[in-house]
Amino acid sequence: MFDNGMIAPVLALVLWTLVMWVWLYAARIPAMAKAKVDIQAAERSGTLSTNALPRAVQRPAENYNHLHEQPTIFYAAALAIQIASAADSTAIMLAWAYVGLRIVHSLVQATANIIMVRFLIFTISSVVLAWMVIRAILELQIWAM
Repeated sequence: MFDNGMIAPVLALVLWTLVMWVWLYAARIPAMAKAKVDIQAAERSGTLSTNALPRAVQRPAENYNHLHEQPTIFYAAALAIQIASAADSTAIMLAWAYVGLRIVHSLVQATANIIMVRFLIFTISSVVLAWMVIRAILELQIWAM
């Protein structure tokens, strides 16, 4: 039943990251054209963080970058759990919870960007990720001699 249980949440978060990639360019390209931003002058990502583009345009790009930070730990942990045959219903539930929280985090950051709400979601997702990893370590008895 759990042969590929951790793979679906991993692929779901990868797919969500690609959705954010499309969103960032769908927002950024028209805004850059409207602001007459010289594409070559914007070769460094920090260049676009100036006042040339509105904050609403910058937020999806910032979230896309965030999806390449902590989620890399999720990918490694989820795949390790899958490979170690430790993907039971609880591990899969925690993986899906993490993915759902990261999607909500993205939506908050890319739209209203209420920092305390975003921080709360990030904290909860971090706890879920830690729970998933610690549980796997205990389940696999990694530290047992």
